[in-house]
Amino acid sequence: MVKYCCYIICFLLLTACQQEDVQPLYIPALMEIPKGFPAIEAPDDNQFTIERWALGKRLFYDPILSVDSTVSCASCHQQDKAFSDGLTFSVGVENRVGTRNAPTLANIAYHPYFTREGGVPTLEMQILVPIQEHDEFDFNIVLLAERLQQDSSYVLAAHEAYQRAIDPFVITRALACFERSLISGNSAYDQYEFQNRIGALDDAALRGRDLFFSDRTNCSTCHSGFNFTNYTFENNGLYEEYEDEGRFRLTGEAIDRARFKVPSLRNVEWTGPYMHDGSIQTLEEVVLHYQNGGKNHPNKSTLIRPLNLTQTEIMDLVAFLQSLSDPSFIENSLFEQ
Repeated sequence: MVKYCCYIICFLLLTACQQEDVQPLYIPALMEIPKGFPAIEAPDDNQFTIERWALGKRLFYDPILSVDSTVSCASCHQQDKAFSDGLTFSVGVENRVGTRNAPTLANIAYHPYFTREGGVPTLEMQILVPIQEHDEFDFNIVLLAERLQQDSSYVLAAHEAYQRAIDPFVITRALACFERSLISGNSAYDQYEFQNRIGALDDAALRGRDLFFSDRTNCSTCHSGFNFTNYTFENNGLYEEYEDEGRFRLTGEAIDRARFKVPSLRNVEWTGPYMHDGSIQTLEEVVLHYQNGGKNHPNKSTLIRPLNLTQTEIMDLVAFLQSLSDPSFIENSLFEQ
């Protein structure tokens, strides 16, 4: 807790030095729960401590996790892009190209399951996915632990954080502890909705807000709640035929073919390109996809239908989506390498 307090003191000193005529950007403190957000739950064996968080942060930025020590978690989850990477498909070791667009890690602590088909039940278990994936780190968690055991500083950090050797238990839990701290809830929308700043949204964003939450668009049926997702699995009519079979890969059920977990829209301005395969480049194109009602597919959601929006209404929706951007999240120095 002493180290944690030092973070807060340093931040207060820095903001005190700002010029009086410039309003400083509010940077939330570590693990601060924004207004309108529920508490974060963590496993009993991985409750937050600053030592665990610091070890997880170091691992997150260290390419030692990949087989050839060239790719880190941060390679595909970059802070200035709200912890996505701006690519259609992420690039792993030996420049191998993946098969899905990298999602943001903002508010990942609140997700009830992980991967786009929802096959991983905990954040600790999700850590294993990129480590073993051929197109990502292409490594083995046991061999990784043996590698880290050769570094005395990692050995010491593991004992300080978990009172045990740097092993698969420690690696997965420390990374999950760090990722749970990636909390984003200070967008213009949040300031308007939860912080009583009436002027936080301009007229276009307010009109877009009304459209977003209306029965006319049904956007908020799937993109609901404080995190703008209901975490269900849907087909949005992106294609008539899909190369990626989505949740079907997990369940083998025909009803799940080409269904993917509904993504959060927080910081969506910075997380393009969009869709599971990064096939749509801009937010305006995203809205146009729904405006046109999508393509026919047996599992397409019944909510997807032509919207008959005017061009002004399309841009109002884009303005509202941009109001979900949280500059204090991508500028928070606590998350920087």
